[in-house]
Amino acid sequence: MNASPPQEGPWLDDAAGRLIRPYTVSGGRTRPTTALDLLSLVMATGTAPQPHMGPEHSLALRLCDGPTSVAEVAAHLRLPAVVTKVLLSDLVDCGALTARAPRFHANPSDRSLLEAVLDGLRQRL
Repeated sequence: MNASPPQEGPWLDDAAGRLIRPYTVSGGRTRPTTALDLLSLVMATGTAPQPHMGPEHSLALRLCDGPTSVAEVAAHLRLPAVVTKVLLSDLVDCGALTARAPRFHANPSDRSLLEAVLDGLRQRL
């Protein structure tokens, strides 16, 4: 396996990577005040977030125009799930987001459920 050569010149945009440590984004907090699962659905309420919230809060809120899973928000933000849960919890606490626990079916191999998941994945492609 060949290693790529070191980059010459300044690192710009994506090449620079994350410039702020994830724990800084969450203010050093590691526990959300709202119980959120990776499959929990969050959705914007239309209420503006508090002015002291950071740009990551605003970006997370914009991602939640429709029901969006916590895992999906974390992927878009490129943040660890626990940090994303803290950000989303802040938004739930101020009324900018609502959160709904995932619905589990009694039969996880239910054909209609699996077809719905497959349809959703195809729409994302």
